[in-house]
Amino acid sequence: MQSVRSNQQNGVAPSVLDRAMAVLAAFDGDGRRLGVSELSRRTGLAKSTVHRLAAELVGHGLLERHGTELALGLRLFELGEQVPRQRDLRAAALPYMADLRAATHQTVHLAVLDGVEVVYLEILHSADGPMLPSRVGGRLPAHATAVGKAQLAFSPPEVIDAVLRGPLTRLSTRTATAPGLLRRELARIREQGVAYDHEESLAGVVCAASPLLTTDGSVAGAISVSGRPGRLNVRRMAPAVRTAGLALSRDLAATVPWR
Repeated sequence: MQSVRSNQQNGVAPSVLDRAMAVLAAFDGDGRRLGVSELSRRTGLAKSTVHRLAAELVGHGLLERHGTELALGLRLFELGEQVPRQRDLRAAALPYMADLRAATHQTVHLAVLDGVEVVYLEILHSADGPMLPSRVGGRLPAHATAVGKAQLAFSPPEVIDAVLRGPLTRLSTRTATAPGLLRRELARIREQGVAYDHEESLAGVVCAASPLLTTDGSVAGAISVSGRPGRLNVRRMAPAVRTAGLALSRDLAATVPWR
């Protein structure tokens, strides 16, 4: 985990919570079980430290032991399902996402902004859609995704500045990494209400996204439609995505207690 390594490099001893979070974050969502040696390599922590922390995390149900290997525990899922932001937003969005998938026959995403990244809360996959870089619970750089740019465009200036200061990770050859170019694109998105991903997150994937706004104009998330470049015309799809985003925003304003 970056915070642990940064603290170590700066001569600051990471806290127990920092170390425990580093162990949990080392599981990157690929479904793999990891041993103590691999966890030590990924976190930069000593094997003895990992072994001790793992035992405590297993005791709390946050990790599960499978022979000599470890996996994320069911207790994490239970806690995650109780997060109000995720639970309420997902519940409100699902009917709109289902309608959008039925109308477009494409994959539909729901994501929220967390720092300089987006976190995917729900994905309704298309039966014949392309392989996507996104997954439920996964993260991607906000500047390289349509759902991320849709939210950045309506974010406070300090949030935009933090992203543009970088580093602006390149996910594909088409990822925009020039701060000036991104700033101009965000201004256009704010005017039009729709963001696009033209194979910027992954070659062979295009996307159109609309922000979800609260009653005071702050951003609550974004909804998008993704597909193959030859089969999904994002410009033609934009009105449907924008309409779904506006309708869901109105629903959120009436039903979800954001404040």
